[in-house]
Amino acid sequence: MKKIALVILCIYSTISNAQEDLIPQDTDKKNEITLNALTLIASGWIDVSYEYLINKEASFGVDVQFGFDENNNFDSYRNFSITPNYRVYFSNKYARGFFIEGFGMLHRYKDLYYDYDESTYNNIEKNITEFSLGVSVGGKWVTKSGFVAEIFGGIGRNILNNSDDSYDPIEVAGRVGISIGKRF
Repeated sequence: MKKIALVILCIYSTISNAQEDLIPQDTDKKNEITLNALTLIASGWIDVSYEYLINKEASFGVDVQFGFDENNNFDSYRNFSITPNYRVYFSNKYARGFFIEGFGMLHRYKDLYYDYDESTYNNIEKNITEFSLGVSVGGKWVTKSGFVAEIFGGIGRNILNNSDDSYDPIEVAGRVGISIGKRF
């Protein structure tokens, strides 16, 4: 019985190694550029990411997001953000599969608040800049030709606090996407 189990284990490991050799790991490709299709379709925003692959388990990147329509309803408060991130991949394949990401997000938005006086009621618009720290999770798939597809979502806490007490600041910032791009 032990001999049969040993033979089966040897055959299985040989087949597994042979199959992994058939899938190229493209370790010479260290750069990726992706476009977030979700934000482009849902809100008309441009959201472009660059990612540098450090090794098979880690990468760092930067995401730039900006919108042209300040009256959209998808994410009406943010009109610009830049998001550096660091990802750790949990797969045997080179920088793909399930990942966890830590990010920092510098974002700018307009806040509308109301100023009440005994006889007047004023709407005041204020430009606010915030910085958030957060965590995202997601998955990435890469084809043999280098086409990249990923899905991710996360949330961060705003850590800057504007001292003006006349408005209610936004305390969290979200990060979500379905991105497509190219590894080169």
